[in-house]
Amino acid sequence: MNRLFLVLGAVVAMSASVGFAQQTATGPYRVLKTAKVGGAGGFDYVFADVDGRRLYIPRTGATPRITVFNLDTLEPVGEIANTAARGVTVDPKSHHGFSTSSPVVMWDTQTLATIKTIDVKGNPDGVLFDPFNQRVYILSHVAPHATVIDARDGSVVGTLDLGGAPEQAVTDGKGHLFVDIEDQNNVAAVDAKTMQVTAHYDIAEKAKTPAGLAFDVKNHVLFAACRNPQTMVILDADSGKIITTLPIGTGVDGAAFNPATMEAFSSQGDGTLTIIKENSPTSFVVEQTVQTMTGAKTLTLDSKTNRVLLIAAEYAPPPTPPPAGGRAGRGQMVPDSFSIVVVGK
Repeated sequence: MNRLFLVLGAVVAMSASVGFAQQTATGPYRVLKTAKVGGAGGFDYVFADVDGRRLYIPRTGATPRITVFNLDTLEPVGEIANTAARGVTVDPKSHHGFSTSSPVVMWDTQTLATIKTIDVKGNPDGVLFDPFNQRVYILSHVAPHATVIDARDGSVVGTLDLGGAPEQAVTDGKGHLFVDIEDQNNVAAVDAKTMQVTAHYDIAEKAKTPAGLAFDVKNHVLFAACRNPQTMVILDADSGKIITTLPIGTGVDGAAFNPATMEAFSSQGDGTLTIIKENSPTSFVVEQTVQTMTGAKTLTLDSKTNRVLLIAAEYAPPPTPPPAGGRAGRGQMVPDSFSIVVVGK
């Protein structure tokens, strides 16, 4: 009898899961284009320079570089060589680009020529440009958690202790920053004027390991995309009060908010893009789940076209058994399979 109930319960759970997938699979968004641009090397973050109409993708490995594409056509336009970066950001006013690498490389975004290198400590990973005072925040999982650089001349303004390992940062452009702290399960509020943390918003009661952060600046709403469990924690940016939570996919590593459509996006390594509609500052719903490409865990928003761009590659099956002294995991990247995936309406 107990076994029968277990079987029936599994069937009901499976049916509910399938129903949810069917409910969210259809919608206005779809994969518009998959550009197989190829190239060897690993990858992490992708960044759209909306004003300059360029797409930056750092590649690691034997020939580290930042590959640069036309944001509209996805045709290659150049690269910044010998740069082992994880991420990129751009100051559209000074036309200066910055890499999260050691040292940080600063370049002219119009010519892609290197201007200077900037020595920083820690292990550069995430990055944010804040237009409030034209500063770049180089984020690191180890101290110093943030190195602050003046985007106009590349000088180091100072460092900032965020109280843990930062993943993604957002700004209101008016002197307030927010950073999700992955290992502490909170969101740090930062005063950009004083470069001081003013609060930590704990989200551990709802979910842990926040790996993506998006921001509705107008309504002061934060979207913290968490891995454990797979949850979007939505909270008030002023008080830190949790408004609600919604399910997302597995292996999230990026989030973005589009004020033109009032939608938050989270990208997951399981090959899904979750789209959350903000009906009001207190009402949210999973609008759609788009199937993208396995491994497409980071994203960037082109706010001019309202399109989301993701990056991924194909991998061979892992070796069986794993190599001596090694560990099980994915196989080698399939040559020239690296792709840019464009999602839109």
